[in-house]
Amino acid sequence: MTIAIRTTRAGTESFLSELQQAVGQVNASLPLASVRTMQEIYSKSMARTSFTLVMLAIAGSMALTLGILGIYGVISYTVSQRTREIGIRLALGAQKTDLKWMFVRSALTLTGIGVGLGLCAAGVVTQSMKSLLFGISPLDPFTYIAIPLVLIASAVLASYLPARRAASVDPVEALRAE
Repeated sequence: MTIAIRTTRAGTESFLSELQQAVGQVNASLPLASVRTMQEIYSKSMARTSFTLVMLAIAGSMALTLGILGIYGVISYTVSQRTREIGIRLALGAQKTDLKWMFVRSALTLTGIGVGLGLCAAGVVTQSMKSLLFGISPLDPFTYIAIPLVLIASAVLASYLPARRAASVDPVEALRAE
């Protein structure tokens, strides 16, 4: 038999001892077993879902990290392959800021396409994950604005470092290299 008691003193030692005395006065042979607060019951029932969401958050963080490293690697490789072109552009008078933005813009273009496709896919997938969401709608505007901004900022950072290196290429050395 399960009995639920509603009180503001739930979970306190004094209430538990008073409860044991009250039950003992009615029938001394009745034991009190598994005395728990509703918060403990709720936490236990949500443990599996919470674990799943923590694992999804870890997987998402790892995906973001790998994406940033991937963008950095691709832009770095592009810069190394286009060293001669960069040298020629600099020798002909191209501004270093224009060279930086050339590489950052190409990364932002690819990131924009990826974010657009990701938002479409997220809109479809979140409908199937509705049961895992608590206190938030599947099409939460904050999430759909914040995450793309984080991804775009990450792409800018990951592409700016190689672009800065490209702008610092010495035109004479670049033309001699090949």
